[in-house]
Amino acid sequence: MNQVNLTARIAEVSPLRYTPAGIPALNLVLEHESEVVEAGVTRQVKLTVRAVAFGSLAETTGQLELGKPHLFTGFMINARTSKSIVLHIQAINLI
Repeated sequence: MNQVNLTARIAEVSPLRYTPAGIPALNLVLEHESEVVEAGVTRQVKLTVRAVAFGSLAETTGQLELGKPHLFTGFMINARTSKSIVLHIQAINLI
């Protein structure tokens, strides 16, 4: 199953664009920081992930305030232009 729930802050937002089919699309950069226990040791976790939202979610996401924590739900795919991954956002909830 490919489902991701990530608490993160919006670090960067690109201008709203449209796919060739006319669907609104918004590229984002998300930043996450937390602590997890792994093998009995507390570990600091920091990551940056590219993300994209489509449709009405893209239009509303572009209006969210940078730096506030949100819960992003979606799925991961390989980016078309590289071997990196991109989170395709399906829902966003303010924390």
